Amino acid sequence: MSSEKTSKEIKYVAVAGNIGAGKTTLCTHLGKNFGWDVQYESTDDNPYLNDFYGDMKRWSFNLQVYFLNSRYRQILKILNGEKTVIQDRTIFEDAYIFAPNLHDMGLMTTRDFENYQDLFKTMTSQIQAPDLLIYLKADISTLVAHIQARGRDYEGNMSLDYLKRLNKRYEDWIAEYTEGKLLVIDVNNIDFKNNQEDLGKVINMIQGELHGLF
Repeated sequence: MSSEKTSKEIKYVAVAGNIGAGKTTLCTHLGKNFGWDVQYESTDDNPYLNDFYGDMKRWSFNLQVYFLNSRYRQILKILNGEKTVIQDRTIFEDAYIFAPNLHDMGLMTTRDFENYQDLFKTMTSQIQAPDLLIYLKADISTLVAHIQARGRDYEGNMSLDYLKRLNKRYEDWIAEYTEGKLLVIDVNNIDFKNNQEDLGKVINMIQGELHGLF
């Protein structure tokens, strides 16, 4: 990633984090604060999500390909557009966290996983990583509290083991992330959804990182 970017060239900001970390909430706040367009994760209109949480083994490959295609289209639109966009979860999380986790848990066959990885490599050869990646770091207790508070029916079947496995993969991925600028925000002791002071702190942190890209 070039360090000579100007503010006009910063087009692609993304928020990464486990289920329940607060990605969508933060994307909404940052979109309003900075005047960015927001690309949300396709959950409400996802035709596989309910089926997946009911039978992960049957629907894992279908779900992951749907997310991969959805985010790939989002990135192409962002890179070809004129406005700065903030994206709710990245294509890299699909490929480095969710799909391998399903494979390791025996919920995706090796044949499907290898097919998926090959598709991911083809797609990512055509795109670039975010100018700034914001990672929301959260303990399992924080994730569970957030998930329970929003009360989505399809998340009711999610196991603690599943969340723990994902969190471990997130930590490993972030520890080795070298694709571009990275900002890690520990969300265990802040509440940017309900506390304006906490939101202000987060915005200031992001503002500082953005200036470092100019």
